[in-house]
Amino acid sequence: MVRRTKEEADATRQALLDAAEHVFYEKGVGRASLAEIAQAAGATRGAIYWHFRDKVDLFNAMMDRVTLPLEAAYDADEAARGDPLQRVRVAVCAVFSAVVGDTHARRVFEIAMYRVEYVAELNGVRERHQAAMQRCHAMLTRDLALAARQARVALPMPAAEAALGLQALFDGLLQGWILTGAPFDPLAVGRRTMDVYLSGLGFAPQGA
Repeated sequence: MVRRTKEEADATRQALLDAAEHVFYEKGVGRASLAEIAQAAGATRGAIYWHFRDKVDLFNAMMDRVTLPLEAAYDADEAARGDPLQRVRVAVCAVFSAVVGDTHARRVFEIAMYRVEYVAELNGVRERHQAAMQRCHAMLTRDLALAARQARVALPMPAAEAALGLQALFDGLLQGWILTGAPFDPLAVGRRTMDVYLSGLGFAPQGA
């Protein structure tokens, strides 16, 4: 009985996350109400507060459902662990692969990019976005610096600035792909763009 109750609670939580994803997408995060999300999930508003503190907590859980598996896959990539440049490629390509092959991931990334208003109520969402960008930047900075040392490459700019440039490239490609209705293959274009950028930093092309 306890197990069934836990399974039912888990099912309700997933239904609320599914509903939040659809309501946030249709109305925008700021205009969506918890009552609308509960109704879409076939649950009560009280069920939302049982699982989530507020709208920001619900939004963050929706994001985690997509981003945490990506982070876990990156951490589990054995081939990339000893090769910092390969870690960079794995991290960037994992995001592109997810949005191309997973409808949930694409919808969630579109919500995060285009359907969030950074108003007072959603300051926690803004803080999450900033923290995610800082984590990504720190990872890229670390791995580009390590790769340069291993390959004995003199980077033409500080690793932190090179990381900012790479972030801008894949953020721009991802946003453009989502905004324009997917007129190109972001994984193929992303790989080629990243290789050109890394070559410009002085690294040998992949497979060379």
